[in-house]
Amino acid sequence: MERNELGERVALARQRAGKTQAELAAEVALDRSSLAKVENGTRRVSALELARIAEAVHERIEWFFRPAPPAVISHRNQQEPGAASPAIDRLIERAARHVEFVNKRAGQALRDIGTLPRPGSLAEAETSAAKARTLLGVEADGPVSALVDRMAAEVGLFAFSFDLGADAADAASMLLREGGIAIVNGARQVGRRRLALAHELGHYLFADEYTVDWRVAEQDGVEGWEARLDRFARAFLVPAATLRKDLDRLTNDDADLRTIAVMLGSLYQVDMATLARRLTEVGLLSSSDADFVRSVRTGKADIIDLNLVPKNELEPPCLPKPYTKSVLALYRKSDISAARAIDLLFDTWTEEELPPIPQLPENAIWEFVS
Repeated sequence: MERNELGERVALARQRAGKTQAELAAEVALDRSSLAKVENGTRRVSALELARIAEAVHERIEWFFRPAPPAVISHRNQQEPGAASPAIDRLIERAARHVEFVNKRAGQALRDIGTLPRPGSLAEAETSAAKARTLLGVEADGPVSALVDRMAAEVGLFAFSFDLGADAADAASMLLREGGIAIVNGARQVGRRRLALAHELGHYLFADEYTVDWRVAEQDGVEGWEARLDRFARAFLVPAATLRKDLDRLTNDDADLRTIAVMLGSLYQVDMATLARRLTEVGLLSSSDADFVRSVRTGKADIIDLNLVPKNELEPPCLPKPYTKSVLALYRKSDISAARAIDLLFDTWTEEELPPIPQLPENAIWEFVS
């Protein structure tokens, strides 16, 4: 790698970490002028210095020598320095490298599903949601579960959930050469996590190169692109026809509005804000009743009294099972080391938890020396 290329990577890592040259230089025992020369390519950086820089900016050493996926680069080039979300950027880039490596080594061919036409209206977003259910092998009506594994197996979208903290983005997604990846902020409640993932599914199916969603519920106008994606996500999780039937059934059982809200939220695994919005947009709830539904909180007594089954989909850390199985298969075949397997599993496993590797027979040596 040329000095200026390495220097650019050091500068990018520093900016993503939100550090000034003076701050980073002080942390790694360099003069600010020396660090500036490293970044502009006029000074060599030693292995020890680079190791200190990597630790200070929370990057792996090899990151400095491997160009970022094009989608990440193009996204960052559109931002002012430090304007992007460092936690999401760093994680989605790592996930992109991992998924592409595993798919290539495992010889895993992803299903080519093509791209869905972008919905031009809220009504088209509803139609697109029904098409997405078909692609994922989900029935047209009723709740949908096991989103992470369905998306990986059926449409090649590998979704991961990690606790990124309350101040980080809700989710991000990126197209790969084959398939795509999504990162969901596991710090959110389960309903909001599912909404965020359904939203990213829309970005993926409609072929948005790379996007970071800071507030999934925020709109950019009544019929704006993000508003249409929000509508797609709600329609995907809560089909209008089934919602109407379930609401009629609970109403006929003389359930009060609070009980109805708790039951429907649990059934469809959505948060109350999403439920209220969905009931309103399909004409099943008045605005005043919708405000009440948003205020409802499911308590422990509700779980007991209504015989609810708490669900924790996308609880962090969460990795797609098809991806995890591929990593373990590579490890069992000795294609990758234990350390590499743990890295590919995002440090969610320990070496002791990895499966035992079958011992090769003595005559297997000839396969390696013949």
